[in-house]
Amino acid sequence: MSIDLSTNLGALQLAAPTLTASGCAAAGRELAQFGDVATLGAVVTKSIMLNARSGRPTPRMAETPSGMLNSIGLQGPGIEQFIEKDLAWLTEHGVTTVVSIAGGTVAEFGELAGRLNGEPGIAALEVNISCPNVESRGQVFACNHDSASEVIRTVRSQWTNSAPILAKLTPDVTDIVSIAQSVVEAGADGLSMINTLLGMVIDVDAMRPMLGGKTGGLSGPAIRPVAVRAVYQVHAALPDTPILGMGGIRTGHDALEFLAAGASAVSIGTVVFGDPSAPWRIARELGEELETRGYRSVREVIGKAHQAG
Repeated sequence: MSIDLSTNLGALQLAAPTLTASGCAAAGRELAQFGDVATLGAVVTKSIMLNARSGRPTPRMAETPSGMLNSIGLQGPGIEQFIEKDLAWLTEHGVTTVVSIAGGTVAEFGELAGRLNGEPGIAALEVNISCPNVESRGQVFACNHDSASEVIRTVRSQWTNSAPILAKLTPDVTDIVSIAQSVVEAGADGLSMINTLLGMVIDVDAMRPMLGGKTGGLSGPAIRPVAVRAVYQVHAALPDTPILGMGGIRTGHDALEFLAAGASAVSIGTVVFGDPSAPWRIARELGEELETRGYRSVREVIGKAHQAG
């Protein structure tokens, strides 16, 4: 049986359902030695900020059962170098590119969107509202309806091309559905979910937090049930809003869970550190999982779990 692995996130047509997750493959160049990045659904870049950023103090990573904590702190070269080097490389190699942006203020998000608005080769914009909001004492934009929607409205006002805007949500909220509804009403075309969960590891010999920045983002298989639940809940409330699902995906079986919950495509993150070929492998495995169950396409199973019973 020939399986159609193509899908779409709103207006964005994807040849494959597996994308990289922001922060886990930089801007795709590092993965090029393991496969043709142009054959992936898309490369989602590491979140880029206006200015170069050195990130948080070391140590920045800690292993946990079935996962890892990272405290990188949005280290990056700044928007101008990103455009000159990374975006140029992605465009030259024909890669479907989703640019992730992050800002410390609402105005910074708007400035980033405006700066990228005229650049060629951007298939979608992922707005990382899960990063800290320096205007609100380090709280996270996506934890509050007003700040989350304000960022998206500002980005929308500066983003005039047809490439969709995806709002990246955090699971560290009481009601992720209401946050999702607020950003869609503010102009988001789709949702990326979920970002990492806030966590901490204590070094009991030194009796202090193991990470230099104290807290970090928990990723990996440990968070997958949380991510699947969040995708399921949001799809039930917003069935017409495309979702890019992520969180601990290691196999095609895991990816199929997300699709059945309501995601239209998935991003592959932490597993890439141990298996750089994972985005391609998981796409193949997903095709096998679909064929085993008698399906002929990815689109057939999107939201399928909502039809059961």
